[in-house]
Amino acid sequence: MSTLVSAVDLHRRFGEGEAAVEALDGVSLDLPAGGFTAIMGPSGSGKSTLLHVLAGLDRPTAGTVAIDGVELGALDDRKLTELRRDKVGFVFQSFNLLPVLTAEENIELPLKIAGRRVDAAWRDQLVETIGLGDRLEHHPSELSGGQQQRVAIARALVTRPAVIFADEPTGNLDSSSSAEVLQLLRRSVDELGQTVVMVTHDAGAAAIADRVVVLVDGKIAHDGQAGSADEVHDLMRTVA
Repeated sequence: MSTLVSAVDLHRRFGEGEAAVEALDGVSLDLPAGGFTAIMGPSGSGKSTLLHVLAGLDRPTAGTVAIDGVELGALDDRKLTELRRDKVGFVFQSFNLLPVLTAEENIELPLKIAGRRVDAAWRDQLVETIGLGDRLEHHPSELSGGQQQRVAIARALVTRPAVIFADEPTGNLDSSSSAEVLQLLRRSVDELGQTVVMVTHDAGAAAIADRVVVLVDGKIAHDGQAGSADEVHDLMRTVA
């Protein structure tokens, strides 16, 4: 597999002097195209900071990040915004759907913002994949949490991004809805060729990935193949 996202010796410091916190402390990571990577770690380990830096939502204090061969540090704010719009999809714990828009309008929103034509065949394939074809005219308030998150994933996929970054995408969901959303992310990798990088604290969620990276105190403490939920749980007890 070719490397799609590459990070070299990332540091991210917050604050100054004795109060400074080193959220990332020399993280290097290569993420392959078509892979599903889970990033785990105890609270305060730097996992969300790493996701934000990899996605270009935050700039590192030192080190480099490249997405699809483009080094983010070489881009000004406008070019970085364009790269995120064209190459990156986001899924957050809070669904971030616009309440005044229907599910279909929320899915198509990134294309409308970018002034791009909606590929009807691709949109219809996504709608079929998320299983909400009969709910497209409903507003977010008329959908369950799991349905809203599935709409958010379709919205992230509709631009055909190079990579999707998901930050605790099941954090606000019950176990049944969580399973639906995780299966959708898994299918997006297996059937649609997507690349997914997901921060999670849930061993069951991480077990659905191909690879688990564990951060402790801003450093990589483990990087290996994902196992069962029990194996991931045992791993976290061991390294964290």
